[in-house]
Amino acid sequence: MTQAALIHPPAPPAPAGPAPGRRGLLRRASDRADWLGPIAVALFAGLLRFWDLGYPNAFVFDETYYPKDAWSLLRQGYEGTWPDSANADILTVPQSIPLTSAPEFIAHPPLGKWVIALGEQLFGLHPFGWRFMTALLGTLTVLMLARIGRRLFGSTLVGCTAALLMSVDGLQLVMSRVGLLDGVQMFFVLAAFGSLLIDRDHARARLAAAREGGAPDGDRIRLGLRPWRIAAGVALGAACAVKWNGVMVLAAFGLLTVLWDQSGRRWAGARRPWRSMLRRDAVPALLAMVGSALVVYVGSWAGWLAAGGEPAGGGYDRHWADDRAGLSPDKVLGIPLPQVSMSWVPAPLRSLWHYHGQMYDFNTGLSTPHTYQSNPFSWLVQSRPVSMYWEQVPNGQRGCTASGGCAAQILGLGTPLLWWTACFALVYLLWRWFFRRDWRSGAVLCAVAGIYLPWFQYQERTVFSFYMVVLVPFLCLAVAQMLGAMLGPEGCSPERRRIGAAGAGLIVLAVMACFAFFHPLYTAEVIPMTSWQDRMWLTTWV
Repeated sequence: MTQAALIHPPAPPAPAGPAPGRRGLLRRASDRADWLGPIAVALFAGLLRFWDLGYPNAFVFDETYYPKDAWSLLRQGYEGTWPDSANADILTVPQSIPLTSAPEFIAHPPLGKWVIALGEQLFGLHPFGWRFMTALLGTLTVLMLARIGRRLFGSTLVGCTAALLMSVDGLQLVMSRVGLLDGVQMFFVLAAFGSLLIDRDHARARLAAAREGGAPDGDRIRLGLRPWRIAAGVALGAACAVKWNGVMVLAAFGLLTVLWDQSGRRWAGARRPWRSMLRRDAVPALLAMVGSALVVYVGSWAGWLAAGGEPAGGGYDRHWADDRAGLSPDKVLGIPLPQVSMSWVPAPLRSLWHYHGQMYDFNTGLSTPHTYQSNPFSWLVQSRPVSMYWEQVPNGQRGCTASGGCAAQILGLGTPLLWWTACFALVYLLWRWFFRRDWRSGAVLCAVAGIYLPWFQYQERTVFSFYMVVLVPFLCLAVAQMLGAMLGPEGCSPERRRIGAAGAGLIVLAVMACFAFFHPLYTAEVIPMTSWQDRMWLTTWV
């Protein structure tokens, strides 16, 4: 058995003897098993994410922005202004919600806050309410990853291994238990990746059917409507409508899907696969992905567009274009734009364009120093995690019995052994992709590149390592692929197979033990100060 077969095994031969009915039963049992494993891992992840979700009863890090913006969207359709006392008023009993109708400038598009608002609609403006949807999406992401890993590698075991690793990643856990945007974006990016995998499989099936039906070559085959590629565009549009860095993932995944089309046509016998891909696939891919993404992105601003009201009301700069005919800004990415009359464009859309110019200037020019900012070069080794919540608890309070006092912290730290193992796994995938032309490794690396590499252009901007929660699913896929390869190449002895399985199992158990050790720092558990110090493995974590 080849290494590729280990992670993408061939279908077993049909059993001799009686009964098609028996084969059907076995197939149904296998299908159930293919779902039971992912569901079991997702339930485990959900327990970790929902347990005592409303604790701490506080605004954690940037929760001081997004949950209140979400509540404002529910009530007004746009982000309103809150007084300085708002956090205390919201957390006090009886609660006071001092939202005003005056518009507030915001730095990110509204969709992620609309998602948070769903939980607030169900449970109110309380910590459990504004964390509910991120916890739900964090759990569903684990389920998706198990199924995506199964489709990518042809193995339920490898898919469930990737999902189990993500369920015990500290950064993913933390970002699933706070009302921030990055966990929402992670969900949409992974959904897009899974949709493109399904689209690839369907396209290959159509190519194979066309060849079997007598198609002369892969140059002339038409692949027809591809709804899963449209679904990927919708998911990527949603990712962009949460945070703008989704645009770079859209570009990377768009390139990936047309390269898959080119290789598929070559596999189907095309004499000019590149030209065939450009003629038959590239433009439909652009329309399906970029077109649907644009519709979703603009649609995410529907509340802002609809909440116009009188010129004194509505969203921030909603009425900027009411008495102007041109466009602003006059430059995009440093490229001058002609300032001609654009009165034929509806005023709300011109106001939205102007607003985006201000958001772009803010996001690219943000350089205010922050204690926990870090350089992207350090993110994969997690050398500077973000402390999102900190409380020093004196002896005798909240169950603290340590003479030196206790600490409660939420630290946005990926499980160290998982991330350090992932660094080796990425090197392994690079080798597999470059020397073995392994498309699975290339797919994971494309996602890593689209998510991670764009951040290196912002060397002067204030950035944080928790942005990499979007990367966690793909790091877990990389580690799972490497662990699958540890089982051994074709023809290896049973002893070699046992050693490989033991090694892979030990790595998974070590990651889980590491997660358990750091778990108090992910959930603000009150622990003795000495125990907290024991967990500060690097001085840069303090």
